[in-house]
Amino acid sequence: MKISRRDFLGTAAITGATALAATDAIPTRILGRTGARVSILAMGGGSRFLMYPDEDKALEALNRAFDLGITYMDTAYSYGNGRSEERIGKVMKTRRKGIFLATKIEARKGDEAQRILEGSLKRLQTDHLDLIHVHSLTDEKDLGEVEAPDGVLKVLLKLRDQKVTRFIGITSHTDPAVLKMALERHDFDCTQMALNAARAGMQSGKGGMVLNADLKTSFEDVALPVARSKKMGVIAMKIFAQEALVGQAPPEKLLYYSLSLPGVTLAVAGMPKFEFIDQNVALAKAFKPMPPAEMRQLSAGLAARNKVALDRFFSTHVDA
Repeated sequence: MKISRRDFLGTAAITGATALAATDAIPTRILGRTGARVSILAMGGGSRFLMYPDEDKALEALNRAFDLGITYMDTAYSYGNGRSEERIGKVMKTRRKGIFLATKIEARKGDEAQRILEGSLKRLQTDHLDLIHVHSLTDEKDLGEVEAPDGVLKVLLKLRDQKVTRFIGITSHTDPAVLKMALERHDFDCTQMALNAARAGMQSGKGGMVLNADLKTSFEDVALPVARSKKMGVIAMKIFAQEALVGQAPPEKLLYYSLSLPGVTLAVAGMPKFEFIDQNVALAKAFKPMPPAEMRQLSAGLAARNKVALDRFFSTHVDA
């Protein structure tokens, strides 16, 4: 039976309200080698943020998230062709201090990326960004375009040197092996990847993104160790697998799994209603690392139900 996210999170409402009252702040962690301290929960500025139909309500939601202790804001130009950035900028105008502000750039040509990012600064009403990611790396051809002499990576390195952004990174929810390659080759400060208990990536599908059950590897096994070895800041995304895992496990288990992975600093989540903000903040405030045995049990069950159990086995199996 399909369960709505409202019903799914509703089971945690009482616990969440208790946690909100019982603790003063969302836990924070250091974002890898950046040295920046951020909340373990980030406010996502993507499609779910754009589900607030009224801009005033969207701005109210942002202020609510920040008032409750979220200090990391995630957005991208491609979220509504700048609409997300424009909304966030109206709050950043007066609340920039204390917020770690990250945007992402999908353009692969350097000149186009430069133009869009100049617009991002204006839309976000700030003179600097904390982090700019190369957005949504897909395959080896895509990586070649990113790192070409006239590609976006060259622009990001220049912007970091010029202090327009403090840090640079790269994101992927498509192919762990290609992200691994990018992280090994280049001097990124941060990376954002699909890290969920089903150990599954995402791919474009009818109506949005869907679980990519064809992967023979997982971001957790392939890309995350490289990020850890280079002391990059790691942001987990797709922790609910674009809603595909909703109803298959309690929300706190899905969140805590991703936050308990070695090297992960925080998790970003879309929160299209005020109650989602309240409940996710409550869960973050109550966070305790999940024991490895419990993580394995949760992952095994979800992976099996989502047709990636064999991928998980062969990613760690060694013939002897």
